[in-house]
Amino acid sequence: MEIYKDLSSAASQQFEKLLNSQLSKNKIEEGKIIEGKVTKITSKYVFLFIPGLKSEPVVDINEIKLIGLSDEIKEGSIISVLLEKIEDKNGDVIVSAQKAQKIKGWNELVRCYEKNELINGKIIQKTKGGVIVEHIDTGSLMFCPGSQISDKPIKNIDHLMGVEQKFALIKLDMVRGNSVVSRRQVVSSSKKEDKVKIIENNFKVGDIIKDAVVKGYSSFGCFFEVTTPDGTIDTLCHLQEISYSRVNHPDEIFNIGEKHDLKVISIDMEKLQVGCSIKQLLPDPFEHISNYKIGNEYSVKVEKITDYGCFCSLEPGLSTLLHSSEMSWTKKNITPKKMFDIGQTIQCVITEIDKDKRRVAISHRLTQENPYSKLENEFPVGSDIEGIVSNTNEYALYVKLSDFDIDGFLHSNDLSFTEKPEEALKKYKKGDKLKVRVLEIKKADQKVRIGLKQLDKDPFDWFKNKKVNDTITVKVISSDNKGLIVKPEGCEIELMIKKSQIAMSAGDARPSRFVGGERIDAAILDLNFEKRKVSLSIKLLEEIMNAKAIKEHSSPLSGKNLPFSSLSEQLDDKKNKKDSE
Repeated sequence: MEIYKDLSSAASQQFEKLLNSQLSKNKIEEGKIIEGKVTKITSKYVFLFIPGLKSEPVVDINEIKLIGLSDEIKEGSIISVLLEKIEDKNGDVIVSAQKAQKIKGWNELVRCYEKNELINGKIIQKTKGGVIVEHIDTGSLMFCPGSQISDKPIKNIDHLMGVEQKFALIKLDMVRGNSVVSRRQVVSSSKKEDKVKIIENNFKVGDIIKDAVVKGYSSFGCFFEVTTPDGTIDTLCHLQEISYSRVNHPDEIFNIGEKHDLKVISIDMEKLQVGCSIKQLLPDPFEHISNYKIGNEYSVKVEKITDYGCFCSLEPGLSTLLHSSEMSWTKKNITPKKMFDIGQTIQCVITEIDKDKRRVAISHRLTQENPYSKLENEFPVGSDIEGIVSNTNEYALYVKLSDFDIDGFLHSNDLSFTEKPEEALKKYKKGDKLKVRVLEIKKADQKVRIGLKQLDKDPFDWFKNKKVNDTITVKVISSDNKGLIVKPEGCEIELMIKKSQIAMSAGDARPSRFVGGERIDAAILDLNFEKRKVSLSIKLLEEIMNAKAIKEHSSPLSGKNLPFSSLSEQLDDKKNKKDSE
């Protein structure tokens, strides 16, 4: 005990120095990974010596076996453990070799992830949605989704089980301690490097590829497999580059396994794609276009039918477009497939040749006589022609004219001079035979306007020798709150005398005074031959007659057909006024 009393002695100072030196080498702290030396191995435990601890920690032998160290450790070996507790309630030191290995493995994964380094691993187990991968260096377990196993669908992965290979770390969950890896990235990256090498060393635009093998095709082109000294690569020949002729699908021309020569026309190093052409190795049939002239008629073969027309060939490889608008003079909204069949040969006239755009337009209808020109020659404007009602709507009739495949347009206003258009339209139905007059022919617009009322004498001609303020005699047909419906004697046109034009006196301007059948005189208030409009007025006639009678100081006998007495009253007022003067 004396050594501790005298701390200034040489022995005390030496002991203190040794103690501090030992503690500085082993910083004992819970939660840290420390190294221990194996001192004893039994059937159940492995005993360790860790300087600085007051007792020897032990590790369960099953834990050592679980982390795969049972064959490696022996007395004197050094292993890493996690110091969980320096002293538990029983006074024992608690350590874990498995947790230490997991932490060290996680730290290694974090390092590789941050530096974007590939890691070595092996697939040890299949699981839902993917596989479990073991990190070779640390034994850490990681998850690889099924979509990240390969760049191509794989039905069976047995050949990959237990094989050491490279993986890329694509996700680390620091909170849960989970890691996700990808084999696909490694495979794709390797293939990408190989593709870059193959393309750079073996291809340039304009090269001719010999004996490329048909590997597959789709709706947009054909895929060829090309073998080079640096490996194989797939190239694409687009549908438009297969032939100068129109091709609907590559399977019309190619069979899997066939060999063909290709010409390299494009190289995309970003997408690592090589575009090829077959037709550019063949003579261009458009060079023969000088053999064809605009306006001449030729036989063409229908190659493809679409909603808007037909693609035809003048000769193999020289395609033209027959638009639906050029198929018929008279048919509207044509469905091309109802007119022509693929493989059918038809006559057409070339209407356009565009060498810059490599485009040729043709017309089938130009091989036939224009029915509108024929109609104009045989039945010019003003002629009468027979027809059959082919269709009707709410405002017009369509009449198929004689032997022409033309529908004439007959507006309801041209049905009758006297009837209301909507009433006249109801009299006709599909299939009725009519005789009509040609009113207008527009060949450019392919339209013909016809009329029915023009066959009859225009009742409005009755007013040709009439003028405003003239007096006419009319017969009352009916009356209502709006006025009187009348018909001039000798004319078939019904006219209206408005209530405001019945009489000068508001008390006499009552339509109900007329029951129908009366003959009365009225004056023409307005007359417009261009608009075919006539307005009548009894009030105007009364004013005219009154002015005339007052001027001549005569009796109002000339107004005998007027049912009013105001004229005589005005004459009496004028006479009394003169007598007073």
